[in-house]
Amino acid sequence: MTARSPIARVFDQEDLNFLLTNRIPRRLATQFIGWFSKIEQPVIRDLSIGLWRMFSDLDLSEAKKSHFRSMHDCFVRELKDGARPITADPKILVSPCDAIVGANGEVEDTLLYQVKGFPYTLEDLMGDRAMIDLHRNARYVTLRLKSSMYHRFHAPHDCRVEQVTYIAGDTWNVNPIALRRVEKLFCKNERALIKTTLASGHPVALVPVAAILVAAIRLHFLDVLLNMKHRGPNVFPCDVRFRKGEEMGWFEHGSTIIVFVHPDLMLCDDVKEGATIRMGEPLMRLP
Repeated sequence: MTARSPIARVFDQEDLNFLLTNRIPRRLATQFIGWFSKIEQPVIRDLSIGLWRMFSDLDLSEAKKSHFRSMHDCFVRELKDGARPITADPKILVSPCDAIVGANGEVEDTLLYQVKGFPYTLEDLMGDRAMIDLHRNARYVTLRLKSSMYHRFHAPHDCRVEQVTYIAGDTWNVNPIALRRVEKLFCKNERALIKTTLASGHPVALVPVAAILVAAIRLHFLDVLLNMKHRGPNVFPCDVRFRKGEEMGWFEHGSTIIVFVHPDLMLCDDVKEGATIRMGEPLMRLP
């Protein structure tokens, strides 16, 4: 892992970080970066990636290619073959992404937490009665992708995607500093509800939550880019099957995925708040 630069450590100061990443025109900044990051001009590309390295622990040693057309091309990079081995045990549901483990546990009827002391509800997050009822008292885990991490996400197990609901919203930063200050943050931001069923029959929901500079989600099985141009909720019926570890899509930048599973599934022992997990590593164990 690349060491953080002195400039990056300055941004670890909580008040400064919150001010610079939230008290700005968030949607305008997100739309601008969405456009700017796709500029395929060598000087702009090199300066952009250089600044990104300066403010993060970006490590490109695992990237499939060493040359990128633009900063966006670097954001959504693929990894070398074999860089993320998929746990083969059929009783293991794997992490869909590289992430830092956040709040996790059991949903109390429909109540859960973004951080200690900051609750939200399935009603606030999902707004879909069928989805809410399906995941009452479920088990959940929050997976936060840092901006420097691999941004693609994958099927946690053999599954069938039945529906995607895209909900328009804001673009608050989703880092721990903002989660300790903004109530119901995940419920304010743009997000997608991906309804899946495992081969075992257990329901699993993946909820990718967009954030500042990231409000776009690409799913391979939909022919639209889910971004701020859509008002919602937009419901997309699906019937798509994925094998465990197969790529489902990507974020345009770092963000969060909340995973909801049947309470019969248990978190693996190493999955604890603050731990780093990589795509394909054990996340939960099926009964």
